[in-house]
Amino acid sequence: MKKLFITALGAIALVACSQQKANTDSDATQETADSSAVAGQFDVRECDGYKLHIYLTGDQMADASYIIEGTDSIVTLEQPLFKVNAEAFDKYLASLGKPVAKRIADFHLGNTGAETLTMPQGMPEVVKGPAYSGMMNHFAEEYGDAIEPLPTGATEEVAFDSTMLMAGVPFTFYKGAANDFPGANILIGKDAVYSHWSPAKTHVNNLYAANLAGVNDRISELEQILATGASIFVGGHGDPATADDVRFRIGYLNKVRELRANQPDAESFAAALISEYPGLPGEDGVKGFAEALYSAE
Repeated sequence: MKKLFITALGAIALVACSQQKANTDSDATQETADSSAVAGQFDVRECDGYKLHIYLTGDQMADASYIIEGTDSIVTLEQPLFKVNAEAFDKYLASLGKPVAKRIADFHLGNTGAETLTMPQGMPEVVKGPAYSGMMNHFAEEYGDAIEPLPTGATEEVAFDSTMLMAGVPFTFYKGAANDFPGANILIGKDAVYSHWSPAKTHVNNLYAANLAGVNDRISELEQILATGASIFVGGHGDPATADDVRFRIGYLNKVRELRANQPDAESFAAALISEYPGLPGEDGVKGFAEALYSAE
């Protein structure tokens, strides 16, 4: 249970993992909404049959929230946790002038209040369990009234490897990485994939993978989302990424496996990994990542 709690806390708290801005390699055009009067930053991508509104909250955990705007209605994904972001998100949502068809909570609970939540199979029970509840209680103690109350609405589950039409847009739910909560990698239409962690060109840390099994799980996940053919890769934490970023992350994790096999200890592993990727953001997390890899014998 201790290991599960650490995994749970790490899955949402991305404080130690810096993320780098990424340009999109897709045909989707990018519009930047005026965010001067709100917390965080909104970014809009034109996709095939919908608009993807990306909200980078700028909060302590580098959370990101999403609005998928169909022709007549809207789907929200991972609504914000902090009140200042929730207010900005709701104001922006209202400005679109369309009803909300569904509210998806994949990995993150947010400001959905009494609204019904759409969740991947298994997650409604997980959020009631001791690991997730303990994590949310920790956030309540840490941030107090700055965060939203826990949602109180009903939940509906979506089976993995199934597609649900919401706001006229198909959402396909694939099972996420085995070393994470039982959340989903969600293909939105044809253009975008949502995962728990954006696969940007950065070093990873021990919150992302704490042992070689976790590294292998992440490689499998990355290969899965790359195979969708999407061009935009977004996450619950971090900035939007590209297919090139996904391929970089796969190569990086394969290098991690190689170095773990031929370096005698955590210190030499960390030095070798940093040497392989000079100047790569997230270097401050490499030491902890190395220690986790070498302690998990």
